[in-house]
Amino acid sequence: MNQAFDHRALLAGLTDDQRKSLQEKSDVAGVKHLSLHLALIVLGGTLIWAAVPFYPLIMVAQGVLLVFLFTLLHETTHKTPFKSDWLNSFAGHLAGFVVMLPLGWFRYFHLAHHRHTHDPEHDPELSEPKPTTFLGHAFYMTGLPEFVSRIKGLVLRAFVISEDSFVPERGRAKVLKEARLYLLGYAVLIGGSVWMSSGLLLWVWICPFLLGNPFLRGYLLAEHSRCPHVSDMLENTRTTFTNSVVRFLAWNMPYHAEHHIHPNVPFHKLPEFHQVTVDHLKSTENGYGRFNQSYVNALVDGSLAKEKT
Repeated sequence: MNQAFDHRALLAGLTDDQRKSLQEKSDVAGVKHLSLHLALIVLGGTLIWAAVPFYPLIMVAQGVLLVFLFTLLHETTHKTPFKSDWLNSFAGHLAGFVVMLPLGWFRYFHLAHHRHTHDPEHDPELSEPKPTTFLGHAFYMTGLPEFVSRIKGLVLRAFVISEDSFVPERGRAKVLKEARLYLLGYAVLIGGSVWMSSGLLLWVWICPFLLGNPFLRGYLLAEHSRCPHVSDMLENTRTTFTNSVVRFLAWNMPYHAEHHIHPNVPFHKLPEFHQVTVDHLKSTENGYGRFNQSYVNALVDGSLAKEKT
């Protein structure tokens, strides 16, 4: 592999026809994917509410389906999963509401992450350090710290003008209004559940969401952790080779280096772009289980302490 070859050189080598094809958005592809994802969530919720045999296991699967709507939210910040802007906005707010991350605020956060990928001084994703101890990793994997952080952040942004450095002055009022609308929506749902003495939200959303969070934590940890702090997207971002089920759940974001190299490539075109990048990727792993096992091993033997993750 040519170490001097970076993501800029790769992009420069694309033909005009390749660029046009790779950036082609599609409402059909997006709606098909979202419809199946939501249909599985509705099916899971129905089976849980009916208390079918082994429904606690279905709650775990339901949770995985719910938490991985985060990857749809992530994709909508780039306005790429659908050709129509209104569909991107609708899907982004739907996913954001489910995972408690308002679309507008998260767009500012995520675009700053793309501008400063894995830069310790400027990447907002690095504001919360990755686990550096075995117990810290175990706690991180529960998803509880992230769950509490999302609730706390949402409440704060609903009552205090955001001072996040990545939120521009012109966007702060919008972030405030958006957080209040999300909180109002949650209040209406919770109030309606209490009034009707219904445990529907608890059993088909909240409990599954908490059960599914560890799977998302393990998935997200693999995206950049233990990658070098360099500007080359082929190196500072990891593509993880996995199966079609995980790729479906994550809207093809396991092709993560590909996504960072060219964020305007829609999810359904990432497998095509992967064929262009595969021989040049510098940070890869064969499966999320394998990555997390290696992460834990590095914690145990102390080698992770010598790295800046």
